[in-house]
Amino acid sequence: MHFGNIMYDRRVIRGNTYALQTLPLAGHPDPVELQRQQQAKRRALARKRAREQLRPRTPEPVEGRKHVDVQTELYLEEIADRIIEVDMECQTDAFLDRPPTPLFIPAKTGKDMATQILEGELFDFDLEVKPMLEVLVGKTIEQSLLEVMEEEELAHLRANQYAYEELRNIELAEVQRLEEQERRHREEKERRKQQQWEIAHKHMETTQKIAARAFAQRFLADLLPSVFGSLRDGGYFYDPVERDIEMRFLPWLMNEVDKTMEHSMVGRTVLDMLIREVVEKRLDMYEHKEHKRPSQGPTDGQGSSGVMQRSQGYSELQGQGTSQTQRAPVGKDSLSRTAYEGRYSERGLYEDKKVMEERDSTGQL
Repeated sequence: MHFGNIMYDRRVIRGNTYALQTLPLAGHPDPVELQRQQQAKRRALARKRAREQLRPRTPEPVEGRKHVDVQTELYLEEIADRIIEVDMECQTDAFLDRPPTPLFIPAKTGKDMATQILEGELFDFDLEVKPMLEVLVGKTIEQSLLEVMEEEELAHLRANQYAYEELRNIELAEVQRLEEQERRHREEKERRKQQQWEIAHKHMETTQKIAARAFAQRFLADLLPSVFGSLRDGGYFYDPVERDIEMRFLPWLMNEVDKTMEHSMVGRTVLDMLIREVVEKRLDMYEHKEHKRPSQGPTDGQGSSGVMQRSQGYSELQGQGTSQTQRAPVGKDSLSRTAYEGRYSERGLYEDKKVMEERDSTGQL
């Protein structure tokens, strides 16, 4: 019994069965159909080649790099350099080879007809084929000559094209050289013009600066003294010590003087009031005494009593002056002011005492 592997059997179809080519029933295919299929394939290949040439391609990678295929589909799949293959084995039962399928022959339809051909009625092959053979050979030779001439013409055209391309490349190189030379000349010209313009501009700017400086010097020769004089008169330039004395010391001194004068005026006013009160009291006492004198004679006892009264009034006046002086406010300069007022009040009391004594002496006389 012969065992075979079903995986190597010709009757097992591998791949897609939809693309399986079915042979026609007849043994020989139609040549017209084959030619049409070949032309269609050629046109498809030509269209595919044209599309590939017209399709924009990725530029060539720079030196040291290379392009890598990247998946742009919606679903990604793992790509490996080598397809994973796994060997599997299976054991099948023994079977007999299938006999070949007999060729299908359709049943006959119609009637059979026959024709009798006698000797000499058919054509002589050698005689009849000679003109056809001459035509075929002549056309073949003529076609060969035409193809040879066409090849020679194409070679000649190709050589002329190569020569034209070489001449054109030479002319393009010459044109590029002339353009580069013209560009260098133009850049050199522009550079020279720029340098000349910068030199002229700097010269003009220097001239203007010199003229402006001379004009400024002439203009400021009389302006600076007047400006400094105006600023000095306006108080912008000053001596720090003098300004400090004027702005701080003198206002403080005037304020202190005003305070001292105010205290002096207050003391004088108070002293005047005290003197006025003392004089009024002395005057009342003197009038009261004048009224009492006509009724009493002048005696030594009375004289002594008058003297005692006067001394008592004088002591009262001193006590009042001292009390008024003690009521005055004591400040920083109260000591000097109190001494001055005390002297002034003592002098006033002495003068009042002297006046009273003179009046008493005149009254006794």
